[in-house]
Amino acid sequence: MVFNEPVEGIGDSTVVILGRRHAADYETEPDFIRCVGKHISSRDPSITVVGELDFVNSLYPWFEPRTAPLHPQDINRLLEQEPVAERMAELKTEYMIWIDGRTERGDSAGSMTCGIGPGGAGCFGFGTWSDDSNYEAVIWDFTDQAEVGRVNTTASGQSYMPAVVVPIPIIAPVQGTACDGIGDQLLEFLSSEY
Repeated sequence: MVFNEPVEGIGDSTVVILGRRHAADYETEPDFIRCVGKHISSRDPSITVVGELDFVNSLYPWFEPRTAPLHPQDINRLLEQEPVAERMAELKTEYMIWIDGRTERGDSAGSMTCGIGPGGAGCFGFGTWSDDSNYEAVIWDFTDQAEVGRVNTTASGQSYMPAVVVPIPIIAPVQGTACDGIGDQLLEFLSSEY
């Protein structure tokens, strides 16, 4: 983790958290991005997190996957567009955080059968699977047009689903754990109170 420790927080400025969606075979989950934003704003209410969808819609089409900046040096190119510069000034965006990664389902095992008979329906069996999360957040200071921090988190867990008449899933909160992990690291960067 690399960052400049904050001393006064971000004041009236805002933060936007965006998911990277440039790869053809996956995208960073929108619900994970919302989770990180809620984690930050709930732990430090002084930080205003602009919703990803609101931000992308208000700056359409400049932050669509094919046009979004890949490097902080591209911010200059964006600000040359007058509507973009005006909208960014209205939003008071100080930090732009790009999150790249995803949660993948790994090995699975077990089997389950379900049936319906005259006496009712039911299932019998046992299933298990693993989930692995791997996310990296890159923090851009929009004013200085520079990358100022980079944090990452990983989490993994095993979920189970025993079934005797009714399947009872016991789900490992892998994505939630990754959300808390990266949210706490970002708070250390953004919040002077945390």
